[in-house]
Amino acid sequence: MLTLKSIAVEAVPTALAKAQQYRLLGEANEAESICLDILAVVPDHQEALKTLLLALTDKFADFGINPSFEQAREIVAKLDTSHCKAYFSGLVFERRAKFHLRQGGPGAGTEAYNWLVKAMDAFTEAMNECDPKNQDAVLRWNSCARIMNSNPEVRADDGEKGEMLLDPF
Repeated sequence: MLTLKSIAVEAVPTALAKAQQYRLLGEANEAESICLDILAVVPDHQEALKTLLLALTDKFADFGINPSFEQAREIVAKLDTSHCKAYFSGLVFERRAKFHLRQGGPGAGTEAYNWLVKAMDAFTEAMNECDPKNQDAVLRWNSCARIMNSNPEVRADDGEKGEMLLDPF
């Protein structure tokens, strides 16, 4: 196994800018790698943690939710009190809902609905407990509501399992 090289602490701001740029270019793996390099030298670097969390959730679309979903949730716990953890939890849940919606198939709409509800609950908590001047949670809550309103398949489980086909013989 190869030993990773460390970056200099002085290089952290430039590395963070590169990680954010890679995210914008849709290169989540590269952004994740750079954030891990930053966190290796400054373990509690909040901007690197946030960028890593977003990069992990960016990976849902191409690589699925495992193991990125649980890794993202672990990062939320590492954010300090200057960040609204409820907001970031909501982002993770919202992105998981969108993953299920894109996947499609039986039950995808209900699964998306359940994760959207969790996201909206987290965004509501953020609206009530975090900086009232920051309206990001409102914007995200509205986005979730629009997804639910515009996709008839995104709905709660109605409890019907369908009729079982019985062999008449």
